[in-house]
Amino acid sequence: MIAPEELDVARARRDADEAQVAALSADLATARLGARDDEIKAAEAEAQAQAAVLAKAQWALAQKVQPAPADAWVQDTLYRPGEFVAAGNPVVMLLPPANVKVRFFVPEPELATLHPGQAVSVSRDGVPTPLSATVTYIAHQAEFTPPVIYSQSNRAKLVYMVEASFAPADARNLRPGQPVDVRLSP
Repeated sequence: MIAPEELDVARARRDADEAQVAALSADLATARLGARDDEIKAAEAEAQAQAAVLAKAQWALAQKVQPAPADAWVQDTLYRPGEFVAAGNPVVMLLPPANVKVRFFVPEPELATLHPGQAVSVSRDGVPTPLSATVTYIAHQAEFTPPVIYSQSNRAKLVYMVEASFAPADARNLRPGQPVDVRLSP
């Protein structure tokens, strides 16, 4: 036989276990309700909306930073920090090495010795090895000698402008406006 106190304790334990089973059954029934599908769909829609907000922010950031289309020197800066730049306006001017050229003037008597594709030798101050360039343009009309041409000998009054391009590797060693000496190859 059992003591009445033990019987009371066993009954209390049984009642507590039955209450716990009822609570868990109620939680399970609540989880199976149809309202949960709506909450899941709402959460998925909110996640998609936040992904769209993130994509818009990434696009806006990408619009503020534009990479250069090619490796190049910054030739000129058109705006400074704090200035207003209208949409679509350039901020800097770039000069790719492939666009570096030497422009020189040839007196009329030497014009007959030049032709496009001809090699010329270009020397710079302080650099013992001359660079090679290729004649790409010869002006069709004569012009008077520009006043910025300095030479060691007298030049003819009429000259022809000639342009020669460098290999990109050689062009990287030159700076626009740098004084050079050009010698025609035979």
